[in-house]
Amino acid sequence: MKQRSTIVSYKLKALLLLPVLLLLASCKGDTTDEDWTADWKARNAQWFADVYDNAQAEIAAAKAQYPNGNDWEQHCDWRIYKTLLKSQDVQGATTDYIVCKINQRGTGDWSPAYTDSVRLYYRGWLMDANYPVSKDNMTVFSQTYYGDFNEKTAAPIAMPVTSTVEGFMTALQYMVKGDDWLVYIPQELAYKEESSEAIPSFSTLLYHLRVELVHKSGTGMSEWR
Repeated sequence: MKQRSTIVSYKLKALLLLPVLLLLASCKGDTTDEDWTADWKARNAQWFADVYDNAQAEIAAAKAQYPNGNDWEQHCDWRIYKTLLKSQDVQGATTDYIVCKINQRGTGDWSPAYTDSVRLYYRGWLMDANYPVSKDNMTVFSQTYYGDFNEKTAAPIAMPVTSTVEGFMTALQYMVKGDDWLVYIPQELAYKEESSEAIPSFSTLLYHLRVELVHKSGTGMSEWR
């Protein structure tokens, strides 16, 4: 009787575990790498599309209110710029553009060219698992400062304009010394299908950029502070 009782007990335990095992197998099968990548790509594309549409609406409203020339630019903090590596004479796709929000207007007189260098502070974010995206659910993937930005404690980095991704490079060529911007870069102007430990494939990137100095090609980089 003891042996029979033991066998029955084992069979009962196996039957109780079966639904759990089936559930785990089902969950694993429902989320493949391909599914995750496709979902991540679509959600990042939607994030940029939403930001683009909002910026376009803000710019259109400012132009309607201030229709004379470029007067609207003084009353609107949003900008949309096409990548400088493509023709500016045709409209192109939405993903040929970056979206910028001006936090602070600089005092510089000129923007860096393709061959110039800059000294700047930056922080880069990715969207997190949640959507829609908010300030509280983004992940920092790279930065030159910690906590809230403080010019007295932050250390800038010196870099050639050409050392960055296409969208970052485009933004820099529109900025001047002292500019402080948020820059949204679609996956097509970032790392596309490439990935790293910090940045998954098909990621839309958000950067906080603050340009401290612009250096002309061939003049050398001046000392910091």
